[in-house]
Amino acid sequence: MSTYTVHEPPLRGARSESDPDCFTFVRDGFSFWAFLIPPLWMLRHRLWLVLVIYLGIAILLHVGLSAISASSGVRFAASLILHLFIGFEAATLRRVALAHRRWTNVGVVVGDDLEAAERRFFDAWMRHSPRTPSVRPPAPSVAVPAPASDIIGLFPQPGASR
Repeated sequence: MSTYTVHEPPLRGARSESDPDCFTFVRDGFSFWAFLIPPLWMLRHRLWLVLVIYLGIAILLHVGLSAISASSGVRFAASLILHLFIGFEAATLRRVALAHRRWTNVGVVVGDDLEAAERRFFDAWMRHSPRTPSVRPPAPSVAVPAPASDIIGLFPQPGASR
């Protein structure tokens, strides 16, 4: 089972509630795509500052290792370590970027996959959210007298019909 953190976007304009379609679920754990191709993964998740920092570190690492005439095995190992770090910290990088954009962490949910986690989260969210109807139901137009305490049903008197 995977653990997901759920993030809600900031309210914009005249909205008083967030749209559940805009919530983002970030899975904890190792990200294979962030490990394999970090720049593309960062672009996909709009992590611009992280991408700039990654490129700066990668360039400095390459220039520094070239300056000391490191072998290709050492360069490969250093690059592998950097990519492993990105893969393991991918979820944290996304959470920090979302927090920087003023998204709110609204919960943590566990599920077998993303769909199960979404279903579980929104079921609990709907149960615990205050339900205030946007339109009030119309008041009854006819006043109905309260039935006697020993009569149950629609008729005011036993055996009476309309």
